[in-house]
Amino acid sequence: MELSSLKPKQLNKNLLSVLPDRARDVVVSRFGLGSSPERRTLESIGQQYGITRERVRQIENFALQSIKKSEAYKAEEEALEELRSHIYSNGAILPEDHLLELLAKDQSTQNHFHFILVLGETFDRRKEDQHFTHRWSVDENVSKIVHQALHGLYQTLGEDDLIPEEELLNSFYRRLAGIPSEFKDNPEVAKRWLALSKVIGSNPLGEWGLASSPNIRARGIRDYAYLVIRRHGSPLHFTEVAKAIEKLFGRSAHVATCHNELIKDKKRFVLVGRGLYGLSEWGYSNGIVRDIICRILGEEECLSREELVDRVLKERYVKENTVVVNLQNKKYFKRDADGKYRLA
Repeated sequence: MELSSLKPKQLNKNLLSVLPDRARDVVVSRFGLGSSPERRTLESIGQQYGITRERVRQIENFALQSIKKSEAYKAEEEALEELRSHIYSNGAILPEDHLLELLAKDQSTQNHFHFILVLGETFDRRKEDQHFTHRWSVDENVSKIVHQALHGLYQTLGEDDLIPEEELLNSFYRRLAGIPSEFKDNPEVAKRWLALSKVIGSNPLGEWGLASSPNIRARGIRDYAYLVIRRHGSPLHFTEVAKAIEKLFGRSAHVATCHNELIKDKKRFVLVGRGLYGLSEWGYSNGIVRDIICRILGEEECLSREELVDRVLKERYVKENTVVVNLQNKKYFKRDADGKYRLA
C-alpha cells in the first residue's frame, strides 16, 4: 500500500504546538526537524542553553511524554495507523535505514518520519546488537519468526560459502514457517529481512555468504580477483582479470599490480599456464609441470605416458611435449619394461 494522506511535516507541526518554547526547540534540534536536517547532540544543545546534557535529556523526555498525552496526538491516530499499515505491508519489520529510505528520499522528511516512529506506541524500535542492525517492528509474531529464520540461515553458512541469491532466498523461505501468507515467496520483502542481519551479506555480484568473509566484503585486489575468476568458471589471464575487476566492480586494477597479487596468494590462485590463473579449490595445485607429475605418480604409483599427459593437461595449459620432456628426467622418473612411469 502507499502512504496517501500522511504529511509528516504538517503532522509534527501540530504535535509540537503543544510544547512550551524551550521544549519544542530541544526536540526540533535533537531530531533535525528545523530548517537544517542536522540532529544535534545533547552536549551542543546544553551549551546553547547553559545546562547539562542530562537536563537536556530530561527536557526531551518530558516533551515526548507531553505530546503523547495531548489531544493533538489523539487527533492523529488515523495517520499513525496508516503509517503502521504501510510498514506492515512492506514486511512488518525493517532495518531502520531501509525503512526511512522507503518512506522518504530527502533527509529532512526522513527525520520527520523518524520522530513520528519514536512517538508512536505501535512502533517498536529494536537496538543494534551482535547479529542485527537497528530495526523497527510493527508485529511481534512476524519479528520472532524472521529473527529465528535468520539465525537458522546463518548457522548453515561456512566462511568460504558463496551462494546464488535465488538459492539463498529458497533456503530462507523454508525457515519462515508460520509467516503470514502475504509475505510468502516475496523476494522484495525477504531481501529487506536479510538486510536486518549483520552476519549475512551479499557481494556486488549478487552472491551471498557470511558478512565477515572476504568473498562478501572484498578488501583488496586479491579478493576481487578471486570473485572474477570464480565467476568466469575457468582459468583466466591476469590481464583479463584486471579488466574484469574494473568492469564488474568499478575498481582501478593496474595489470602489473593485479599480477603481483595473484602471484602472492598461493592459497587461492594457481598458475596453470602462461599468465593463466585458476583456483586451488578447483583441484589445481601449485608447482611446475615436474611437481604435478610427481604428485600424480605419488597418488597412482604408475601410469602410462598417455595417462600422465592427459592428467597433467587437466591441470596445466601446456603442450604435450612439455610433459613428455619432463618424463625423461631420470632423476625423478623411471620407465618400467611395460612402458609405465614411476617415481625414481
